[in-house]
Amino acid sequence: MNQPYLSRVASQTPTEFWINNPTREHEDMAIANGASGCTNNPSYTQKMVDHPTEGPYALRILDGVIRESDNDNEVAAIFQRRLVGLIAEKFMPIYTQHSGDKGYVSIQGDPIHEDDPDVVIHEALENRKVSPNICCKIPSTKSGLAAMEYLVGQDVPMNATEIFGISQGIALCETYMKASKRTGKYPKLYVSHIAGIYDDHLRNVVQRDHIDISSDVLWQAGLAVARRLYALMQERGYPGIFVAGGARGLHHFTEMVGGKVCCTINWEGTADELLKQDPPVVYRMFNPVPQKVIDELTEKLTDFRRGYLEDGLSTEEFEEFGPVRLFRSSFTKSWNRVLELIKERRAAQALAKSRGV
Repeated sequence: MNQPYLSRVASQTPTEFWINNPTREHEDMAIANGASGCTNNPSYTQKMVDHPTEGPYALRILDGVIRESDNDNEVAAIFQRRLVGLIAEKFMPIYTQHSGDKGYVSIQGDPIHEDDPDVVIHEALENRKVSPNICCKIPSTKSGLAAMEYLVGQDVPMNATEIFGISQGIALCETYMKASKRTGKYPKLYVSHIAGIYDDHLRNVVQRDHIDISSDVLWQAGLAVARRLYALMQERGYPGIFVAGGARGLHHFTEMVGGKVCCTINWEGTADELLKQDPPVVYRMFNPVPQKVIDELTEKLTDFRRGYLEDGLSTEEFEEFGPVRLFRSSFTKSWNRVLELIKERRAAQALAKSRGV
């Protein structure tokens, strides 16, 4: 009997898949289909409390955490660690089987204070205590790079995220190498380029500014940057494993097949659809992007040019780059939703206690 598509990819190519923000059911299904890791972002807790089946389970955990601390921000952070810690337990056998080379579970903390490297460092060190296979997700912005430079010396495994531009990827790898040379530490490093969100941003710009550009050309934008960053990492011997993140279409997975890449995908809408469609396993990662496609994207879309060129962004511009702001805005919205929920449930607990319930 033919293996399922994702299992065939794992056995026939160097490409791996990680499950993104999973429910307990989807986590189990992903592992059964060959997932080698898991990534979670700051929206994870909100998605769990609002999930139709996971909600009651997540809220029970949240109510218990609320009783442990009077600080709402601390509760939000601990709540996230509790949920992600349960995922990490499921991936520990993979981590152990591969001697710490696979089976990592990423966690990214409070997005509201990501501009403060001290906060990023503190949360990463606290998150790291959850499990040996925890990988701390750090934004590739000016503040995040400062935090990563310190965390390399602490031997903290990291997933460098929020990468949309070639210049961000280069700055990250150079920062890691500089810190490693100084400290003698070489913690696990994943380099996450978020092609799907980048494409979302460019589509928004095209619609907003009524830009006349072929949909076929626009379809290739995020993949063009991803392929170029991957190639640069290989050519220059940069550290880290490339991660293809933020999938918004099946092509964000299938076009990466063949590369030594970890693709992060949601179960619903991506993993399940890939299993259903069962396409052939074909190496597509190294298909060249036609120069005329690059030329049209570069000419018509400023933010493609800024993302594609090695000097397209300065370090100071990373945090305000359009797709970075789009990505982070979804995180802060979700994190604030959980903070509001904590206030509501803390008040309900206080009222119940006052009534002797």
